Amino acid sequence: MTSNDSPDATTGAHQIRSLTVLPAQREDVELHTADGLTLVGELALPEQSEPAASLLTFHPLPTHGGFMDSHVYRKAAWRLPALANLAVLRFNTRGTSSPRGTSEGTFDGGDAERFDVAAAIELAEVRGLPRPWLVGWSFGTELVLKHGAEPSVEGAILLSPPLHRATDEDLDRWAAFGKPLVVLVPELDDYLRPDEARRRFARVPQAEVIGVDGAKHLWVGEPAVSRVLDEIVAHVVPGHPLPLPTHWDGPLGTA
Repeated sequence: MTSNDSPDATTGAHQIRSLTVLPAQREDVELHTADGLTLVGELALPEQSEPAASLLTFHPLPTHGGFMDSHVYRKAAWRLPALANLAVLRFNTRGTSSPRGTSEGTFDGGDAERFDVAAAIELAEVRGLPRPWLVGWSFGTELVLKHGAEPSVEGAILLSPPLHRATDEDLDRWAAFGKPLVVLVPELDDYLRPDEARRRFARVPQAEVIGVDGAKHLWVGEPAVSRVLDEIVAHVVPGHPLPLPTHWDGPLGTA
C-alpha cells in the first residue's frame, strides 16, 4: 500500500487515487494472430463473480507513446472489475512494448493491426467473456472503426477519435453493422472537436456523440478519467449506480 492509499481516519475507506489498485483476478495473457504473431496483454476479472460485460481495449498510437498501460486503460483495469463487475482486456498491439513485455511484429499504421483486433475478439470468445465491447482511444479508435465490426461484438466506445485513418467507408460499415457506437469527444481535442465529430459521425445513425467540456485528447487528470469510466459503465452496464465511487472500504489489490 502506498501513502496515497492510506485509509481515511474517520471512515476507514481508501480514496481512489491514480495509483490505487482495487481487487481483481489478474492474469498475463497472450493473443495469437492469424499472421503468426504473439501479442502480450493482461486480463482483469471481477474477484468473486462472473463479469456482467467485457471491455476489449485498443491503445493510442504506439509510435507516440501509446501502449496497454496508457493511463485510462490502466485505471480501467485497476478499478472496473471491482466497481462495475467488468472484465478488462488490455494488450500491446504488434511491435509495442510495455513493462508486460513486447508484442511480436512491427507497427503497420493500422493495416496489419486488423489481425490484432481479430485476436482480441477471438480471445474473448475462447475465454467466454460475456458481452464484449470494444474500447478504442485515439489510434485505437481507428482500429475499432476499420476492423471491429464483428458479429460477436456488442458495440464500441471511442475516446478522442482523430478520424485520420478511418474513412467514410469505415463509418458506413458501422452504420450498416447497426451496433451501438458511443463517441466521447473532448472539447479541447487536438484533432477532432465535438461539432466536427457530430458532422462526421452523422452518417452512422446509431452513433451517440458526447462532447466533454474542458477535456483534452489525452484525458489528463482524475476528473477526465472519472468521466470516461462513468460513461463506459453507463453504456456497457445500463442501470449500474453512477457516478462510480471515489472511495473503497475493502482490501486493496496489487498490479
